[in-house]
Amino acid sequence: MVILPIMVLLAVPTFIYGAHAGSGILPSVTNMFYTLSNVSNLPTPTPLPAFLTTLPQVGSIKYTIGEGDNCDAVLAYRMHMYSASQVFSDANPNTVKQLSQDLGQDCHRLQPGMVLTLSPQYPLVALGGVLLKIDAATARQVLPTPLIKVQSQEDYTPDCSKGCQLTVRITSNVTVKLIVQTSLSLHPGAWIWTQAMLPRKTVPGFNNYPYADPAASFNGMILRACDFQANDTHDDNSTPCSQLDPNTIDTDGGAWLLGVTGSNSLDHWHYKFHAPTGTQIMVWLESDNGVLHYHPGDPVYRYDVLSQLYVKL
Repeated sequence: MVILPIMVLLAVPTFIYGAHAGSGILPSVTNMFYTLSNVSNLPTPTPLPAFLTTLPQVGSIKYTIGEGDNCDAVLAYRMHMYSASQVFSDANPNTVKQLSQDLGQDCHRLQPGMVLTLSPQYPLVALGGVLLKIDAATARQVLPTPLIKVQSQEDYTPDCSKGCQLTVRITSNVTVKLIVQTSLSLHPGAWIWTQAMLPRKTVPGFNNYPYADPAASFNGMILRACDFQANDTHDDNSTPCSQLDPNTIDTDGGAWLLGVTGSNSLDHWHYKFHAPTGTQIMVWLESDNGVLHYHPGDPVYRYDVLSQLYVKL
């Protein structure tokens, strides 16, 4: 009878103390195992590459006329432009006149020893940059329907399967507009990899003029994208470069690509040639069933700032 009250007096404080201690220990142990198991529903952000410090450069190479050369043969042999006779046709004298201006010599009066300036036809450009903004590719039309309030969703992304215009920053102070058709989910802040067709110089009466303007600024330029990728996901169903119109990829069997070497641009495509990082490159890519690949031995040029020409790499 004496021991029983003593046991009650000891049991009550012990129970209260243990309950308080357990309420702190159990959550701590749970948090420890939760942390160790690394349970997280948030995706790991993709580290963004550094911006380019040098932009791709539109340029030309030099060629010295030999015996028996003519403009069509030179363009086909040196520039892989097998469609030259179709693009520059005597049936349309304005096109041949424009070609003579571009080459620096009259195509009807070529002599051995003359020097021509040859440019890449319908050139593509390789770019990487951060996505800033997503807009519809065409202006929105006003619909005579009342506004319906839709609850916002954090995972909402625009539908770009019919086309979107993306604002992409490619250097610290240069942005371009990309016209792209893709089924990928796009969010501002994503890193975009793409090849795209450079806009060609406008020549009156020559709608399929094939050369880009070397003096055009990249800042604000509108380009049509192909071979499109967002972060680590490539869109295998995006528009192939051979379907950008107009171009002569199918006829010529390939395309010229302009880019800058480095992990933030041209190196992303793993072409098998080597040049110091930051080198401005012009390379011929062969078309394999509509997909562009570099084959060892195909022409590769680097831009020489002093001569302002492309020279053999």
